[in-house]
Amino acid sequence: MVNLLEFIQKLSVLVFLLSSMFGAGLSLTLGGLAAPLSSVRLVLFALLLNFVFAPGLAWLLTVVIPLQREHAIATFLLAGAAGAPFLPKLAESARGDMALAVALMALLICGTIVFMPLALPVMIPGWTIARPRLLLILLPLVLGMLVKRQAASFAARLLPFLAILSNGSLLLLFVLLIALNAPALLGVVGSGAILAAILYVLGLFVGTWILSASMPQARGVLALATAARNFGAAPAPAAGALADRRTNAALIVKAVVGLIVSFIAAGWLRRRAVQLPGNSAFVVN
Repeated sequence: MVNLLEFIQKLSVLVFLLSSMFGAGLSLTLGGLAAPLSSVRLVLFALLLNFVFAPGLAWLLTVVIPLQREHAIATFLLAGAAGAPFLPKLAESARGDMALAVALMALLICGTIVFMPLALPVMIPGWTIARPRLLLILLPLVLGMLVKRQAASFAARLLPFLAILSNGSLLLLFVLLIALNAPALLGVVGSGAILAAILYVLGLFVGTWILSASMPQARGVLALATAARNFGAAPAPAAGALADRRTNAALIVKAVVGLIVSFIAAGWLRRRAVQLPGNSAFVVN
């Protein structure tokens, strides 16, 4: 039974990635995807937030809160893994700019592929790295944009079905993550790991929100993009000798906590947008 549930969990990840990225492609054009990245300032700021601020905050937390070694390693892995594939879903929940969210996701995934092999062996001595996979995210995105270009009416009819599929698979993934890893979740109670995970995601969101005050057009999506770490890319370095069940369990704990806090943050942005009629959730001062 457990093996079947684990298979369903892996399948739900695949379905979520394919349906959400294909759906994002169906709602975007190449010009709309590239336009948000035309600002050099925005691109550099996003990279600094995710590959300087995020690792720096992770290091600070491991100093302030004494963590078991596997939980500290999991924190550093997440610090180097940016570009969460569920960022567009967060942007949708927050009534935000989908094109900007998808563009930043693609940028940060590429940054992760470059950053992790260079930085993690320094941050975690003895660690070896395997590059995260990009095809499952970029290929359906490109395919969706091609379908939209060639058959816009078909793309419009397909979008509601894909939205239901991606929402359902994400909910199923969340439930299975908790159900299959309940012992791991209960095992860290009292260790400070859950508190550290909450503080880390909240610190990334609040810190980015404050630092990006001068960029109101992108403020919310930058905060979500920095707070939502790429839990799919983080386990990719598990080729190293330090990879063990305890580290993987710590990553799962942080994945569950990160999902909860990220969607709470998206809900906060949505409420702010509702309180200020006519404004996007990403244009809040």
